[in-house]
Amino acid sequence: MSVPRRFDRRPPERDTTRINDRIRVPEVRLIDDEGNQVGVVKTPDALAFAQDRELDLVEVAPEARPPVVRVLDYSKYKYEQAQKQKQARKHQQQITIREIKFRPKIAEHDYDTKKAHVERFLRHKDKVKITIMFRGREVTHPERGTAILDRLAGELAGLAVVEQHPTQEGRNMTMLMAPSKALLAGTADAAKVSGGEAPNGAAAAQGATEPAGPASGDGPPAEAGERGDAGASQAVAEPAHNDAAGPSASAAVS
Repeated sequence: MSVPRRFDRRPPERDTTRINDRIRVPEVRLIDDEGNQVGVVKTPDALAFAQDRELDLVEVAPEARPPVVRVLDYSKYKYEQAQKQKQARKHQQQITIREIKFRPKIAEHDYDTKKAHVERFLRHKDKVKITIMFRGREVTHPERGTAILDRLAGELAGLAVVEQHPTQEGRNMTMLMAPSKALLAGTADAAKVSGGEAPNGAAAAQGATEPAGPASGDGPPAEAGERGDAGASQAVAEPAHNDAAGPSASAAVS
């Protein structure tokens, strides 16, 4: 026996805007097709006014006393309204809430992986709900969950702001993070996310990438490729260079 199809028994949506013969009030305030107010007239006269111009009489302010009607092409009016709504929806920014779950005893590698997921969600301009799941007697140590959430918020301070601080509900502790204004504006600096040390970390990185200067006044400058660790190795090798140059310098003086 075949299963009968299910039909949508809901009535179709009906346009509730009153136009032409559906306007039943005795008199209306009429606005012509050029936007000029004609004044309060009888409804049959307003309808004849619209029909003479081969247009529709549309009620635009039914709550007014008397109701306000306008002479226009109703089909074109509906199309323009639909286009305006479409453009408004296009410019709306929809933010999705993602969720990442942590454990209080999470391993370092797993923490880094989940942190990368949180960062990816934030860069997609989504909000992220961080959940710490406690099991068994772990619930007696909520400070472990708070420490993880505080660490995550500090390391992602350049990308996110904490909208909802850690709150515990039963065996779960949650925190809500949202993209920062700099990230939404597209000016967030990725260097601010490394370890949560925004100013000092950036300055240290900048100092490490500067080319190393000459070891002594007579020595040649450092090569362009000697960056990063070259500065540290030069600082260690410099005393030995000075010692080696010491006898020759003293011989020249003598």
